[in-house]
Amino acid sequence: MFSILGLIFSLGLIMFLAYKGYSTIITAPIIALMTIILTSGFEGHLMASYTEVYMSGFASFVKSYFPLFMTGAIFAILMEKADYAMSISHFITEKLGKDKVILSIVLSGALLTYGGVSLFVVAFISYPIARTLFKEADIPKRLIPGSIALGSFTFTMTAAPGSPEIQNVIPMKYFGTDSFAAPGIGIISSLLMLGLGLLYLTNEAKKAMRNGEGYGNHDEDEIQISYDNLPSIFKSVFPILIIFAVNLFFSKIYYPSINGAYLEQYNTNLSSVSGTWSVIISIIAADLFLVLTNFNKIKNLKSVLDEGVSNSFKPLLNSSAIVGYGSVIKSLSVFNVIQNFVFNLSSNPIISEALSVNLICGLTASASGGLTITLDALAPTYLQMANSLKISPEILHRVATLACGGLDTLPHNGAVITTLAICGLTHKQSYKDIFVTSVVIPILVTAIIVAELSIGVAL
Repeated sequence: MFSILGLIFSLGLIMFLAYKGYSTIITAPIIALMTIILTSGFEGHLMASYTEVYMSGFASFVKSYFPLFMTGAIFAILMEKADYAMSISHFITEKLGKDKVILSIVLSGALLTYGGVSLFVVAFISYPIARTLFKEADIPKRLIPGSIALGSFTFTMTAAPGSPEIQNVIPMKYFGTDSFAAPGIGIISSLLMLGLGLLYLTNEAKKAMRNGEGYGNHDEDEIQISYDNLPSIFKSVFPILIIFAVNLFFSKIYYPSINGAYLEQYNTNLSSVSGTWSVIISIIAADLFLVLTNFNKIKNLKSVLDEGVSNSFKPLLNSSAIVGYGSVIKSLSVFNVIQNFVFNLSSNPIISEALSVNLICGLTASASGGLTITLDALAPTYLQMANSLKISPEILHRVATLACGGLDTLPHNGAVITTLAICGLTHKQSYKDIFVTSVVIPILVTAIIVAELSIGVAL
């Protein structure tokens, strides 16, 4: 009991410090070692746990996902510098009209994230446009973070088939799947999240209008947005189409047709790596297209590439730090107690996986970090359970991604804090809408999908 209380205190502390803005790169290893003392006394080998356990987990995440973070960050900065991201946002808002401001911001964010642009970058791109449109439509500014969250933190991150976002990539190496796993479930889940989220946000806007709330009084600097000389919408979305098409080709046609026996010398197999390789190749292809077609527009390619690489470091290292913390937690005897508790909640691997992923992602405030921690520890068991019940690994993949997009966006989540800071709003003003769109609705949709799948398994 004392060990469990120590672990709960440790998790509460890492959440509190993240909420206060302290970097998990610093706090995660300190709290991990403190947890060893709280749960094992001074019998634990602190330095060995740091260098051999914590850093092993940290390095393993970097090894597996650095290419995705780097190529994705370069893609995001190239899309920004080429004005493609601005063109997409402007096109959507212009075509839908000023009476559909919320839908415009949600869809433009969704298209950008589905194309591989980091959700942090999407917030920077979307906010200036959203602020102008919300002000003109006299919709409360406090609804902007919720709109950005719905388009960026939800269905394109976890449900949309083929999404190159890291949360959709991580399960592939554990289940031998690709980014298009369980497309039917993904499409239905995406439509439910989008529909329910829009229903909530538009209802809030109408309620505010009835109450005469308006945009609100805010101390804001003037934002100058120029829509002159933007590239065409076809040219702007073409890199996104490249990612989708190349990913689809390598995932479904090329890699399934080749012999991967040579990978035995690397202690892996083709099904474990081909999904990740497909996404990496597709993003690189889009990066090359952006560079070649905008060579004259991008004045200093070296500085742009350097900026993209630099932008990849912080989210990568934050996630790696959380995974390292999780590696230490997994090494503790108390983790077996928690693991048994999760398994005892249900003998159905779909239910157990959904609960465990959501819980760990909530505790770590990281969808990618929590997902990796959970699957590192439990994926082999879930696969074994699923095989005995004839459940497809693709279903395990999609349930895992859906589940990671729920409790991860609690108040101390990095993307939440960043988005609110960009918008110049506080948790008190706007977190409720983020909570509904990116926590309540995704959990509700996941629960519906899990219940439906579980009924099918029972039958």
